[in-house]
Amino acid sequence: MTRLTFVVLLGLTTAGCSTPQPVLYPNAHLERVGSAAAERDIDDCRVKAEAYGASAKDGTAGKVAGSTAVGAGAGGAVGAAGGAVLGRPGRSAAVGAATGATAGFLRGLFKPRQPSQVHKRFVEKCLRDRGYEPIGWD
Repeated sequence: MTRLTFVVLLGLTTAGCSTPQPVLYPNAHLERVGSAAAERDIDDCRVKAEAYGASAKDGTAGKVAGSTAVGAGAGGAVGAAGGAVLGRPGRSAAVGAATGATAGFLRGLFKPRQPSQVHKRFVEKCLRDRGYEPIGWD
C-alpha cells in the first residue's frame, strides 16, 4: 500500500468517526469558566443524556444498509441502461449494481455521525441549565 493511499484511508476513517459537538455562544458564563470547563460540562451532559435513555445512536447500521441498497439499485439501473445500448444489459446491470452498492456502502459508512435529535435536545437543555447558550452542532 502506498503512503498516499494509507493517508487517504486514515483521513476517511477518522472523519467517519468524528462526533459532532454542541457549539456554544460566547456568553459571560462561558468566558468566566473557560473552554476546558465547558468541554467537561459538555461531556458530563452527554453522559447524563445516555444514562437517562437519550441515546446518541441514530440507527446508523440501518442507514448504511439503506445507502448500500440505494446505491445498488441506482448502479444497476445505470448499468442496465448502458448495457442495453452496448448489447449486454444483464452483465452491465450486475457490474453497475456491484459498483453502486460499494459506493453506497462507503458513503453510508463514512458519513459523519449525527447524534439523535432527542440526545441533542437533552444535551442542549443540560447546558442551558448550567448557564451556557448552545446555538447548534458542528
